[in-house]
Amino acid sequence: MEYNFLGKTILIVEDEVVNQFFFEKSLKKTRANLFFVKNGYEAISMVQNNGEIDLVLMDIRLPGMDGIEATTQIKQINPELPIIIQTANVLPSVYESAYISGCNEFITKPINIETLLKILDKYLIY
Repeated sequence: MEYNFLGKTILIVEDEVVNQFFFEKSLKKTRANLFFVKNGYEAISMVQNNGEIDLVLMDIRLPGMDGIEATTQIKQINPELPIIIQTANVLPSVYESAYISGCNEFITKPINIETLLKILDKYLIY
């Protein structure tokens, strides 16, 4: 299926360059605007200073501030902003922490691109 997110902006919070490349390559055809930051502090700053972000794709394991804490703080700034948490850790306690923080969805690594695109479409369709 073809996905067209032209005019939509996705903030990708990911500290691993190889994963940044994966997202850039995988999402290129969607025509979404992609912004990349490497930690929770940068993500919060970007959300505070850029009202055009339509969705955040948040890694949990980040240097400085983890994705759970960053999600909690971003939701205080903008409760309506969809946040998709991504991680390789599938422990039930991680899921619980992610949802308590306010995330809208949870996706596990390795990421299936079609699953990711369906989730993005769910939140970017408006």
